[in-house]
Amino acid sequence: MSNQNIDDRKDESNKIEKPKSTGGGFWKRFEAAILLTLVGGAIDTIGFIALLGFFTNHVTGNLVMAGGGLVKGGDDLWIKLGALPVFIITVMFTQRYITRRSADKPILSELLFAEVLFLTAFMVSALMFGPFEDPGAIDLAITGFLGLMAFAIRNTAGKTVMGKVRPTLLMTGNTTQLGIDLSDYFFDRNRCNMESLKHSAAIVFFFAFGALIGTLLYMKIGFWSIAPFILPVFYLAFKSRDEQYLVQQNMSAKS
Repeated sequence: MSNQNIDDRKDESNKIEKPKSTGGGFWKRFEAAILLTLVGGAIDTIGFIALLGFFTNHVTGNLVMAGGGLVKGGDDLWIKLGALPVFIITVMFTQRYITRRSADKPILSELLFAEVLFLTAFMVSALMFGPFEDPGAIDLAITGFLGLMAFAIRNTAGKTVMGKVRPTLLMTGNTTQLGIDLSDYFFDRNRCNMESLKHSAAIVFFFAFGALIGTLLYMKIGFWSIAPFILPVFYLAFKSRDEQYLVQQNMSAKS
C-alpha cells in the first residue's frame, strides 16, 4: 500500500499543538489527553518500582540504565538492551498494520484495544511471576516487555494516526511546552496561548498525579494496581470509534 494511507491517517487525526476551543467544559475538551497521560504516569511508575528499574513507557531510560550497567555490571543488562529491539519490532508491526488498514476504519480505536490487550497481559504476567527479586530474570523480562509493547503501540499511534498530538507518555517535551506557554501567558497573553497553557498544565499535572496514585495503589494492592489504569484506555477505545468524539477531542481533521 502507498504512503497515501499514512497521510490520510495523519489528516484523520490532526490533533492540536495549540489547542483550539471546541466549546464545552475543560474535561469535555481534554478528556482523552488527560486519561491517556494519567495511565502513562501510573503504569510507568508501577513498572519502574516493581520491575526493579525497568521503564515500560520508553526505551531512553532503559538505555541509560544499560549504560550504567556496562560500567557497574549487573545481571539485568541484557533486559535493558533488549528493550530496544522489542520496542522497534513492535513499532514495525504496528506501522505495518496501520498502512494495511483502509483510512475509513476506526484505526485509533483498534490500536487502543491492542494497548488494552497488552496491558492486561502485562498485569497477568506480573501477578503470575511477581514479586520480582532478580533484575535479570527471564520472567521479569517477559513482564516488562509486555508493558513496553503496550506503549510502543501508543507511541506509534502518536506518530501516525494521532498526528500532532502532544505525547502522553513522555514529559520532557510537554514540560518544555509548559514553560513556553507560561512565558507567552505572562508576556503576550491572548486566548490562544491560554488554551495551550491549560492543555500543557493538564498533561504535566495528570502524569505526575498518575505516578503518585500508581505508587500508592501499588503499595496497597501490588500488581492489581495496574487494573484500574487499563479501564480508561478501554473506555477511550470505545469512545474513539465515534467520529464526533474525535472532533470534540481535537483528534480529527474535522476538528
